Amino acid sequence: MESTRQSKIARLIQKELSEIFLLQAKSMNGVLISVTAARISPDLSIARVYISVFPSDRSDEIVKNLNGNVRSIRFELGNRLRHQLRIIPELKFFIDDSLDYLERIDELLK
Repeated sequence: MESTRQSKIARLIQKELSEIFLLQAKSMNGVLISVTAARISPDLSIARVYISVFPSDRSDEIVKNLNGNVRSIRFELGNRLRHQLRIIPELKFFIDDSLDYLERIDELLK
């Protein structure tokens, strides 16, 4: 169970990363990235960020690219949160495939 501090920091990281990706989405033609959730470790050192990518066939490529550029993304996040957090957590990006899962269940029920 997350503490109140963990949930507040996770929401803050989710909001700021979504704004960063919104600004970067202009350079990526036809790809929409949304941050669906952020989970932070109890010691506030690691943040697991779950993203949803549209179209979903490029999701593996996008996540691999994000994990490769995690230093620059963390630097940008640090510039935005430098007055609110003392230590910026390490970022790890994962695919949130819950929408694909729901779509698959919907197809099976029809």
